[in-house]
Amino acid sequence: MNILLLTMYFAPDSGANATLITELAEGLAAKGHRVTVVCAFPHYAENRIVPSYRGALFRRRQHGIIRVFSTYLYVPQNKTSLFGRLLNYLSFNILSTLAGLVTGEQDVILVPSPPLTIGLTGWLLSVVKRAPFIYNVQDIYPDIAIRLGVLKNRYIIAVFRWLEKFVYTRAKAISVLSEGFRQNLLAKGVSDAKLHIIPNFIDTDFITPQSKNNPFAAAHGLADKFVVMYAGNIGLSQGLETLLDAAALLQDIPDLCILIVGNGAAKNSLVIQATEQDLGNLLFLPFQDQAQLPEMYGTADVALVIIKAGISAESVPSKTYTIMASGRPIVAAIDEGSEVWNLIHEADCGVCVAPEKAAALADAIRSLYEDQERARTLGENGRRHVQAHYAKPIIVADYERLLIEISGQKGVRAKVVREKIDKKPQVS
Repeated sequence: MNILLLTMYFAPDSGANATLITELAEGLAAKGHRVTVVCAFPHYAENRIVPSYRGALFRRRQHGIIRVFSTYLYVPQNKTSLFGRLLNYLSFNILSTLAGLVTGEQDVILVPSPPLTIGLTGWLLSVVKRAPFIYNVQDIYPDIAIRLGVLKNRYIIAVFRWLEKFVYTRAKAISVLSEGFRQNLLAKGVSDAKLHIIPNFIDTDFITPQSKNNPFAAAHGLADKFVVMYAGNIGLSQGLETLLDAAALLQDIPDLCILIVGNGAAKNSLVIQATEQDLGNLLFLPFQDQAQLPEMYGTADVALVIIKAGISAESVPSKTYTIMASGRPIVAAIDEGSEVWNLIHEADCGVCVAPEKAAALADAIRSLYEDQERARTLGENGRRHVQAHYAKPIIVADYERLLIEISGQKGVRAKVVREKIDKKPQVS
């Protein structure tokens, strides 16, 4: 099967989406499919295009056996600027469409969001190539932007609502991360026959429980600390101001350090807030290289999932699976009844509290500090659960089956069915 994967983020770019889509492409290629990727130049970690890619509009390279066509895009310095984001989306849409036209023939196109506008490029390439496209919903837009107050103009909201409906209508199939996502799209009139629930995954062979006595911990003076870590995007939807308020309530614990790793639109304001509150138990670090992640998570004693109230129905943080794979307990400040809330309770791998409640968040952290044996048990529970349900081979196989079904590659489908009968997949 010949697959075109259209995405804004791909290795060597950093961030959860880049890692997820890169590993999905690698997994499909390892199964014998020809995978071609159209993506943007790496830009996520520093919010600017990396130096080695500057001065060009297009770049072609190989990522193992995967062909990669990458393109320039405008990167706004102010991530909260709506005009800047629109230019960002528009530049990528135009150039990725041009790049996609020269990639040859494909049987099927997989289009992961965000941004929502990438679905328009997917549709255009689908029409030209006469290949069906699958829209993969990682976050539901414009719902999040509206709830956060980023989108307020009713005319702009109307345009995005129209675009959302257009993309959902034109896609041959839509994959969503959870039942909550599915219900959201059903309420918008999307046909149930189009919807397929495929959660995100984690490479449990790469992210494994690590010793706290590791080079990352030593380099940052954390080996003798009880480390509570938030790692990922520091954006508007996380509401990490609550974490800083919780840090103020935990200053009586002398060996506790709250580690915030990442970049994003809200980071500068958080650093200023931490300085104003004189929070000596906080440490900010930038995004870390992918190779550092196992040791980084090994340094943590507790890891955090934090989302503003009312947002978790439209977002499932992939860091949840990473934390579970690392064997660390989760403290989640998240809406009750959300997918992550239910996952944590099903796996018995952490503590959930209401979002934007600093005292509740501080109490949950303190409870695991005071009962570190319980914290270790919760972490072990999470590791077992994610291996059984969200390991990379399991989810890549789900994507493969969907791609084969939508592409109509009957010969490939028969081969997959024979292999499934001959050898039942094993979970390690």
